[in-house]
Amino acid sequence: MRLRLAPVALLLAVSFAWGGELCAQQPAPRRLSLKDAIALALKNNVSVLTARTEVNEAEGTRERRLAVLLPHVSGDTQAVLEKNNLTIIGLSAPGIPPTVGPFAYYDFRASAQQSLIDREAYHNWKASAQQEQAIQLDYQDTRDLVVRETAGLYLDAETAAAEIEAAQSRVVTSQALEKLAQDEHDQGLATAIDVVRSQVQLARDQQDLLIAQNNCQTSLLAMARFLGLSPGITLDLSEKLGFRHIDVPDIEQALPAALAARDDYRALFSERQSLIEQEKASHARYFPTLSLNGNYGAAGRNLGMMPSSGVIEGTLSVTIFDRDRTGEKKEIQSRQERLDSQIDDLSRSIEQDLRKAVLDLNSTEQQVHVTQAALDLAQRELTLAEDRFRNGVTDNIEVITAQAALTTAQDDHIMAIAQHEDARAALARALGGTEKNYQSYFGQPDPADSANIPKKVKVP
Repeated sequence: MRLRLAPVALLLAVSFAWGGELCAQQPAPRRLSLKDAIALALKNNVSVLTARTEVNEAEGTRERRLAVLLPHVSGDTQAVLEKNNLTIIGLSAPGIPPTVGPFAYYDFRASAQQSLIDREAYHNWKASAQQEQAIQLDYQDTRDLVVRETAGLYLDAETAAAEIEAAQSRVVTSQALEKLAQDEHDQGLATAIDVVRSQVQLARDQQDLLIAQNNCQTSLLAMARFLGLSPGITLDLSEKLGFRHIDVPDIEQALPAALAARDDYRALFSERQSLIEQEKASHARYFPTLSLNGNYGAAGRNLGMMPSSGVIEGTLSVTIFDRDRTGEKKEIQSRQERLDSQIDDLSRSIEQDLRKAVLDLNSTEQQVHVTQAALDLAQRELTLAEDRFRNGVTDNIEVITAQAALTTAQDDHIMAIAQHEDARAALARALGGTEKNYQSYFGQPDPADSANIPKKVKVP
């Protein structure tokens, strides 16, 4: 049995040697902190880039609407060579030639147009300004979401790295226990089945390590793409997964500030204000408009003698019948009702997110402490089981069972810390202003905390 298992163990050992430091053996790794990752995401992520173009488009729309209210000036130059047919205009008599010309003349003229009263155009411009503000708020909200997603991806990579370190410690422990079982067997204190059990456990731990390494690389690939980096780049995280306590805010006091800080919530109000201006513009279609037009220039047949001429005219225009205004009013009112529903729903959603984040913070912090205690007990259990096996009191079934319990305890502890970190990120998102305030909720754990992951397993 030992001979049949040896090639498997050798293969896994070689795989471990090649892959044990997979995340660190890639050429020219780029060391990346959470702050660096967020900066890259805000610079390169496609969501941010797309939202930025929408802001630019809204600025262009506002400028075009403003241009309607500003003067329009143009210049014209004409050089005319003309020959007229008098017959087609009714001039026909004996002695009068049927055509006149050809003759040439020149005309240099500047024309201007200015809208003096146009309330529809004015309110359309105001509506576009409000819409631009809404899109700018949406752009900032997109940046906040990207910060939140970056923190989540970085946390996934940190968790995967912690799983690797925990798996490596279990492999080291299994190697020591496999050697112990072999030594005990050579001394006649253990059976061959004890050796086989330890070899199987070692193979299982080495397989778990390979899986953890693959998960680490997968999480780094996902993060690289999100940051706008080449998937082939090698990333090295400069921060490790760890627990850090933060004070939980009072929900009743934090909620009004969260509503005021959430850019997605404020953007809906700006959109509603834009619709109000559009409604005013629709109503103003029945109001008279007044514009002033004029031109001034010089015309003549000789460039040296060109008398000046010009005209100024005012135009008052009144809409008498416009059925389209009724349909437009219904469209705008329907949009306002839809926005009101969205505002109410988003308000409840923000409160829900805030309350859930607070609940998760309290719960996961307790889980961190409980799983830390369970991890300490599992390590103690493994030590005691190893002592009993070393002294020949029992076989190594207790040792294998203790190793399985330790694996579960480590996984639970890592997951509890990761969930607590994610709850901190969720709280930062719920409170709004994530890009400005993320450093208060994310970042390195407190060095004074004793619950940092990963934990090394002490081998007696």
